[in-house]
Amino acid sequence: MGAEDCHYESMRTVFEAAGGTDGLHRLANAWHRRVMADEVVGHAFSHGFHPQHVERLAAYWAEALGGPSTYSGSYGDETSVVRMHSGNGEHDEMDRRAIACFDQALVDVGLADDSALRQVLHDYFAWATTTTMSRYHRSADDVPGGLSIPHWSWDGLQV
Repeated sequence: MGAEDCHYESMRTVFEAAGGTDGLHRLANAWHRRVMADEVVGHAFSHGFHPQHVERLAAYWAEALGGPSTYSGSYGDETSVVRMHSGNGEHDEMDRRAIACFDQALVDVGLADDSALRQVLHDYFAWATTTTMSRYHRSADDVPGGLSIPHWSWDGLQV
């Protein structure tokens, strides 16, 4: 491997390092299976969920982690995502368990083997779960319009 190859490796997006669209689809599927089996987090899905939840979740994560803008181009913007997760009261225990399910899903799909990748994915998911997705716990009507999907890199939130 020459110097160019090493430079390319250091320039990969989190999306690419996680296996691209296929890798994030496997992760979304593994996470979904785990949360559906969790007695606390599974409650969030007790009233049903979109039949393409896994595909949409994978597309959302892909866009947030440096991949294609399929989610915002096909499904909606950040406002629509945050509204789906709003107005349910505070749910700190559910958030903790959702994050634990995510960490286990990383192991399930082999993304926990690379410690830097595991850490950046954990940090992203924990941040999204405990900030943007839980910011408007009183009412979905409180979510402002026009929000953009936040982007996350190896250095964290990109502003």
